[in-house]
Amino acid sequence: MTEAVNAYNSKNSILELSIKSKVRILFEGGCHSLTSKNERGVFDILPFHTNFVTLISDYVIVDKGLKTEQSFRIERGVLYVLSNKVDIYVGI
Repeated sequence: MTEAVNAYNSKNSILELSIKSKVRILFEGGCHSLTSKNERGVFDILPFHTNFVTLISDYVIVDKGLKTEQSFRIERGVLYVLSNKVDIYVGI
């Protein structure tokens, strides 16, 4: 297996995530998955996702289906994935 596949299969595979509004940080830390919605529908971001930029709306769910699940209602925002780090700016 390649190094990337081995890293993905590791239990320690996490995404660095930051969710920020104009006035405060809503979430900052590691997560195993992220679920949101854009104009094409619902999508998931997992560790080692390809670089990706999209407008999002309605919600962000961190670690869906896990004990650590957290949901954030949003009107709209921008999601940016680069090198296993996800930045979300809401209320833009």
